[in-house]
Amino acid sequence: MLANEPTWTAERVELLKSRFEAGLSCREIAGDIGVSRNAVIGKLSRLNLTRDEPGDARRPARKVAVKGHRSRTVPSRQYHLRRATADDGPIHNGHCCSLLELSDERCRWPISTPGAADFCFCGNTPVEGLPYCAGHSRLAYRPGSHLRVARR
Repeated sequence: MLANEPTWTAERVELLKSRFEAGLSCREIAGDIGVSRNAVIGKLSRLNLTRDEPGDARRPARKVAVKGHRSRTVPSRQYHLRRATADDGPIHNGHCCSLLELSDERCRWPISTPGAADFCFCGNTPVEGLPYCAGHSRLAYRPGSHLRVARR
């Protein structure tokens, strides 16, 4: 694109609107149209195009391929976090395991300091779709923080 050409041609605006209505993210729209994500956000704002709420449900649930299984729909992490944080009970660490014993069926929360003689991982059953058990998910994820990991 030349420096004198406008960024938002009528064709690009129509592409923006159609992609937005299809539920694509701003990053995906920007890649399709050939502009920056910030340009897309700014133009959507100027056109007063908004989603009903953050994380609008218009986008189809994403599908992931799980090793050895067919692709499946994955519920949102927020759903798992709400389920995980519903239990406010104590965290029982009766299933400690070593790094070599870790698997998708075991909580990956580290116990003690790496390199210490008593270092291990929690080993409890994790919440579906998360790497930690319900108790450690409460510690790792703060509700309403857009899934940022809490600092210890």
